[in-house]
Amino acid sequence: MNHFISLKYFSANQIQDLINLAMRIKAAPLDSKSSLAGKSVGLIFEKSSLRTKTAFYLGALQLGAYAVYYSPDEVKLGQRESISDVARTLSGYLDAVVLRTYSHSSILEFAQASSVPVINGLSDFLHPSQALADILTIQELKENIKKVKVVYIGDGNNVCNSLIYAFSILGGKLTLAIPQDYLPSVDVLNEAKDYAKISGSEIEIADSIEEAASGADVLYTDVWISMGNEAELRERKKAFKNYQINGKILQLAKEDVIVMHCLPAHRGEEITDSVIESKNSVVFKQAQNRLYTAKAILSYILKEWAK
Repeated sequence: MNHFISLKYFSANQIQDLINLAMRIKAAPLDSKSSLAGKSVGLIFEKSSLRTKTAFYLGALQLGAYAVYYSPDEVKLGQRESISDVARTLSGYLDAVVLRTYSHSSILEFAQASSVPVINGLSDFLHPSQALADILTIQELKENIKKVKVVYIGDGNNVCNSLIYAFSILGGKLTLAIPQDYLPSVDVLNEAKDYAKISGSEIEIADSIEEAASGADVLYTDVWISMGNEAELRERKKAFKNYQINGKILQLAKEDVIVMHCLPAHRGEEITDSVIESKNSVVFKQAQNRLYTAKAILSYILKEWAK
């Protein structure tokens, strides 16, 4: 089964194939406008969404497929009916399902019961479609990710975990500046070490944000408080108060550094307004690239499944 649940299930060549496909779709969108004609894609979202919903919903339509969106109140996975019952039911209607959930275990359970491909549109553990768009953006602007220093500043969350998988498999250098109590999954870091033995990747944890940002080609951040962590608001703000991309941190990086953020941004917290609006910021180009990688994922997964 060709699910898209985690980048760790893809080789470096397969990830690069997805990036290359996204680039081709972006360069000539009309060439793929009927490539998924007759297919049906369902989007089940437990969490609110702007970019992921738009990217996969419009992506499916622009590829010629039908798209059905299920809001958080419609399906209620595991409440109104079991996750496996929903998966087995929709397998009889749809050709693929994009699932955005609070719990990663829900995606795993859904995929196990599904007889059609399942795409991870975000879970509390991973956000692989976001990481794919991030790699596309870096390759477009910096070309070879193996030759740039990419710095991630902030929470060791789902985006961070997916970036670690991406860089460790592809062979890039990723430096993390994260408070000790909010480091990414130990399992992910250990797996990354194994991938690095093959790819030559370097995944490093810096002692300070200043050390990490020094000489950076890419500065990347995300919100301090993700959906589902709102109860930790006060303690997280205290822990992350010095982990902000601001003018001072920008000055430590290379002059042509690009600044990335997966959005939505809490301006004044993890990033200042002046930085996100600076000439170095590429956050909206990065957001736009979500559409092209979503289309690449749908095309790749459905065509592989059809073989």
